[in-house]
Amino acid sequence: MFLLRLCAADHTLLMPYSLIYDVPAPIEAYDAVHATIMAAVGDIETGMLLHIGRPTETGFQIIEVWESKEHSDRFGREIAAPAIAKAFGPDAQIGPPPVEFELRGLVVPSAGLAI
Repeated sequence: MFLLRLCAADHTLLMPYSLIYDVPAPIEAYDAVHATIMAAVGDIETGMLLHIGRPTETGFQIIEVWESKEHSDRFGREIAAPAIAKAFGPDAQIGPPPVEFELRGLVVPSAGLAI
């Protein structure tokens, strides 16, 4: 099964919201925040379609695809920011702002997802 998201009003294809974070911090920082987020999220529907975390030469990179910017913003406020604060303190800044990008295709056959 493949899932395409259509606007209910005019049946146009809804484009997901996609981000790349390049964080100049040790991969252990990612591991700590990721573990905290996974414990907090459980089975909660977040609107996240894809999350990839990987080490880089300068730290780590996160690539995310969301159903919408609103989903991403809500997750950042309600889940990611508290997890970062829990792991590194309330004033922690672990990287520059993310860079948005236009996603042209996403296929995850095992999840039945194609955009």
